Amino acid sequence: MKVRVDGDACVASGMCAYLAPAVFDQREDDGVVVVLREVPDEGQYEAVQDAVRNCPARVISVEDADDPTEG
Repeated sequence: MKVRVDGDACVASGMCAYLAPAVFDQREDDGVVVVLREVPDEGQYEAVQDAVRNCPARVISVEDADDPTEG
């Protein structure tokens, strides 16, 4: 799993940091999402998927970390 976010579209709700604090945080100045672990541990997958489902701006996505089309 590889985590991607669109920080320009983030509405700074903080749901991601609440649901998966080992993977997401927020910038102190404006609350925009910060990815702490772009490739989270397998034990974090469910929390990351919860963050994806509950992001009000739908700015979080995940992809297969082994995708050869990714650079």
